[in-house]
Amino acid sequence: MIKKLKLKFLSVNMIIVTVMLTVIFVLIIFFTASASEKENLQQLRAALSMPPPHSDHAEDAPPSLPYQIFVIRQTPRGQLVVSGNGDYKIAEEIFNAAIASGKRDGVLKEYNLRFCVMNTPVDKSVSFSDLSGEQAMLLQLVRTCLFISLLALSAFFIVSFILARWIVRPVEKAWEQQKQFAADASHELKTPLTVIMTNAELLRSNKYGEEKRTRFAESILTMAEQMRGLTESLLELARSDARTEIAFETVDFSELIADSALPFEPLFFEKGLTLRCETKKGITVKGSRSQLSRLADILLDNALKYSYPNTEAVLSLKKRGNTCILSMESHGDTISKSDLKNIFKRFYRADKVRGMNKSYGLGLSIAENIVKEHGGRIYAESEGGVNRFYVKLGVGG
Repeated sequence: MIKKLKLKFLSVNMIIVTVMLTVIFVLIIFFTASASEKENLQQLRAALSMPPPHSDHAEDAPPSLPYQIFVIRQTPRGQLVVSGNGDYKIAEEIFNAAIASGKRDGVLKEYNLRFCVMNTPVDKSVSFSDLSGEQAMLLQLVRTCLFISLLALSAFFIVSFILARWIVRPVEKAWEQQKQFAADASHELKTPLTVIMTNAELLRSNKYGEEKRTRFAESILTMAEQMRGLTESLLELARSDARTEIAFETVDFSELIADSALPFEPLFFEKGLTLRCETKKGITVKGSRSQLSRLADILLDNALKYSYPNTEAVLSLKKRGNTCILSMESHGDTISKSDLKNIFKRFYRADKVRGMNKSYGLGLSIAENIVKEHGGRIYAESEGGVNRFYVKLGVGG
């Protein structure tokens, strides 16, 4: 798919550039040829206005005609007089051909000559121009245009190839992430499904007593709840990817954070942890109350899962200028720098905690999407066993 996309991008670019260059150079050649023809006709008409040799006004004539132009005049007696560098052998032939054409000016293709006719009561005059020089100039122009086109197309092909790789890179990355996402989701769903099917088969058997059958049913219920949580997380990510419009309102963020922390206090207490909430009152933001509440729950749940026993976790909200900073601080295993870059990726979890704490590796990814939808920023820091997650949002409403 990615190769086809690159090839399509290259093909479209090269076709567009080829068409543009063709149009540009055709126009250049056309206008150059038209200008050359116009200039040549002006020279032919100017040559006709020159007095013939040995006339009474010959002293007013210029020294000579341009080398490619010559004039043939027919005197009242029917004699032909050639002025300039004309071919005397075919003078009568080309003169008669030009007169017979009935045109004021034109081209004698068989002789490769352009002509211009002037009739007066006294005589007939025809000026001729050899087209060899003009054609050679146009041919050289065509060659130059072709050479420039080949150079331009070669250069643009290289640039397009580089651009194709650069432009397709996000798509390629998204494609790889999608495949990884599908593989990880399948893996996460496969385990509870296997457990459910195994326990369901055991439950159908008559070999086990009531106590074990109850344990099988509880295992099925536990795995079903785990699957429901994973499915809900996947649906939430899908909705955020679809970028559906969220109704924003003015939210008392201070009150929301305090309310979110309240139900987590007994959960922290059960694990031998202490949760302290420090919020500055009166901080409001523009956003979705449900999404911001979900954001706070994710940060609290993450601290609950990965904190050391008998430690204190601190959830704080402060105002700094036109922004507010929500932070979640807890004590646990130090997160490496490489993990700090990846923890917001979907299904990403450190190997040592993979499969533990009923974590799907989706919470922080959902949190990042929520923060982005609210025009904010989320990041993490870890040092000396202290892990901090920060969320910056604009205040006001």
